[in-house]
Amino acid sequence: MSDTSNVPVVTESAYLTLHYRLATLDGTDIVTTFGSTPATLMLGQGQLAPFLEQRLLGMPEGTHQTFELGPEEGFGPRNPELVQLVSKKTLDENSVPDADYQVGDLVDFAAPGGGRFAGVLRELREDAALFDFNHPLAGQPLRFEVQLISVL
Repeated sequence: MSDTSNVPVVTESAYLTLHYRLATLDGTDIVTTFGSTPATLMLGQGQLAPFLEQRLLGMPEGTHQTFELGPEEGFGPRNPELVQLVSKKTLDENSVPDADYQVGDLVDFAAPGGGRFAGVLRELREDAALFDFNHPLAGQPLRFEVQLISVL
């Protein structure tokens, strides 16, 4: 019988080397390190989404596991209130003026207070544009695969 009592486990401030893949349930990769250099990161620093970090806590070094995440565990449900009309004037004042935006483009906006936010252009009208400010993965179930190489 092997002694696993000395195997390090993931804690809230662990330093990790791992491969990970975040994909849609149909297998489309959103981000993956498999097949390339593993990621090295420290938990609690915002390098991974908090809902992904939560799945790693307590996991022993050497684990290779896949999780199915419902929309509420991932980027949350879609919020219809985040689909909004933006006037052409507001669009020009808060993004790249006179840009040739196309439906489907992710447009970066200046937010009040100096931050940034982005929305996907859904419809272009004469005097306004319809944007979806939901996270592109909101409302979607996801698959999270992780292979923990080392835990410090």
